[in-house]
Amino acid sequence: MAEKKLNGVVPIIPIPFDESENIDEEALRGLVEFAVECGFTGICLPAYGSEFYKLSDAERVRVVQIAVDEAAGRTLVVAQSNHVSSRIALSTARMHIENGADLISLALPRQFALTENDLLTYVIPILTGISVPCLIQDFNPGGSTVGADFAVKLLDACPNFHYLKLEEALLAQKVRAIRKATNDNIGILEGWGGLYMMELIPAGICGIMPGLALGDMLQRTFDLRKAGKNAEAFALYQKVLPQLVFALQNMELFLYHEKCLLQARGYLHTTRCRNAALTPDTDATAYVDEINAELMREMKKGGFITP
Repeated sequence: MAEKKLNGVVPIIPIPFDESENIDEEALRGLVEFAVECGFTGICLPAYGSEFYKLSDAERVRVVQIAVDEAAGRTLVVAQSNHVSSRIALSTARMHIENGADLISLALPRQFALTENDLLTYVIPILTGISVPCLIQDFNPGGSTVGADFAVKLLDACPNFHYLKLEEALLAQKVRAIRKATNDNIGILEGWGGLYMMELIPAGICGIMPGLALGDMLQRTFDLRKAGKNAEAFALYQKVLPQLVFALQNMELFLYHEKCLLQARGYLHTTRCRNAALTPDTDATAYVDEINAELMREMKKGGFITP
């Protein structure tokens, strides 16, 4: 599987929980199967959109095991191996590889301010300690994401550095600079729900990593935009934009909205998120329902997959 490349939509798989906040493994398998049916080149978990920060170490390993087993080689499984300790992140990554993950993804530690050299010191031992292709994610609420100089230095040190996921506004010039500096040897993916995709596709991103619930609509949008069918792409993108703009105000709101839409589509029985979680007020829940009803009409009209 490792010879295949990530492109287009690579959705983050949310973790379903039952009413006791235990992982619902059957529902998780159903979400992976849905992603396979959509034809995505890969899936990723457990990431921020999977509530990874609420999972135990054992649970983080277990959800990847389930995804690998259910995917059964039909799509790449990107195993997120986040930890602020480089040593522990490497140990987790090795367990994911032993369990069959195709790629390893790592979020740069952004809890406190670090220089790019500090970040390289963190990440290089992880990548050199494993042999599979790797994806580096930079979600930095406190400042800008890494740039071309970081990408070049990491690629020189680690040939298995294949992808960079950036989550920041106004990235087009940075995308072009990284592509040029690395001779297009690094695939750049946009995160943050796909909010910036329409600007960044012409700049040369290879894909986006949004939530699963809108993945098939965003894949069609991505394909239309990349093919130069811009009017059609914008028309479809305008249908998903209200959800993205509203949900991305708060990560926990995004998780709630993501699970509500998956429930409306018939892929989840409950919208339960693990505590601590945001409890939306009645106005917010009513608006989520309104947005989702509009999306369901568009999905039915567009022939998107339903159970």
